[in-house]
Amino acid sequence: MDQERANFIVKEDIKEVLGQSEVKRQLKSAVIMKRHTIIVGPPGIGKTTIVKSLTKILPKIKDEEGKLVDAPFIRVQGSPDLTAEDLLGDIDPVKALKHGSTSQEAFNPGKIFKADKGILFFDEVNRCSEKLQNALLQVLEEKIVTIGSYDIDFDADILVIATMNPEESSTEPLSDVFLDRFDVIYMDAPKKLETEVQIVKSKGQKLVDFPEDLLVTTINFIRTLRKSKDLEKHPSVRATLGIYERAQSNAYLSAKKEVELQEIKEAMINVLSHRIRLKPSIRYTKTSKDFLSEKFDEFFSDDTSLAGGYP
Repeated sequence: MDQERANFIVKEDIKEVLGQSEVKRQLKSAVIMKRHTIIVGPPGIGKTTIVKSLTKILPKIKDEEGKLVDAPFIRVQGSPDLTAEDLLGDIDPVKALKHGSTSQEAFNPGKIFKADKGILFFDEVNRCSEKLQNALLQVLEEKIVTIGSYDIDFDADILVIATMNPEESSTEPLSDVFLDRFDVIYMDAPKKLETEVQIVKSKGQKLVDFPEDLLVTTINFIRTLRKSKDLEKHPSVRATLGIYERAQSNAYLSAKKEVELQEIKEAMINVLSHRIRLKPSIRYTKTSKDFLSEKFDEFFSDDTSLAGGYP
């Protein structure tokens, strides 16, 4: 372990992500020891943001000329179409004619080698094929890669930080041997209402005034949907942000200077209906649109719902 590197990481803070103190602590713990890690959680809660912020807490490294530079951060988007060659590299036919097909000079390195001595960020890792998972096993365990017909190994000192959404249906199962190379950190929506309000206000676009008490109540409504026993897929923080922005633009279109309840209800269907999924027993009796409209009216008809402040 590099003690100086560890001390640098300990002192830095992941400021881009509000809340999630335990997730940030566990992620820093994994990075200190260079442990490959998968962050598991539903979409829209900041998994990608928290990984991208790691670039600011890593110490600089020396390049080939001895200059201090930022550690590499290479992103890979998980997809069934992603190939082993995309990650590992392949033979450049022009260079192969000049140097020979098995020469090191003919090898065109992939993203793994571009991330050498840095982070390979694998977003939605469970959307890639099992064949691709197998291609990564050697580098995950040994930090080297053997390419095709080459009789030499290529060094690839990388730290893999991946994300996955357990609710995603169009995915490949991760094999036990692949998962055994990783630590897993679980991430969910912010626990505190205050934190989610702060996230929305700091990240969202601002066009007209959104009264504080109405904003708090609106976000609290979305948080109640996350606890609904009638849903098998729940709205994320990204959905909360969408309501915040669309309600403002609806108010602007109506020449209003501030958001009112009507603008929130108008935005709700566009923003939330496709981000939730009703359980089968509910799905047969009503649509997502009907369900949201019903729950919205119930929640905001409560005399205490617009009392302001945090519950």
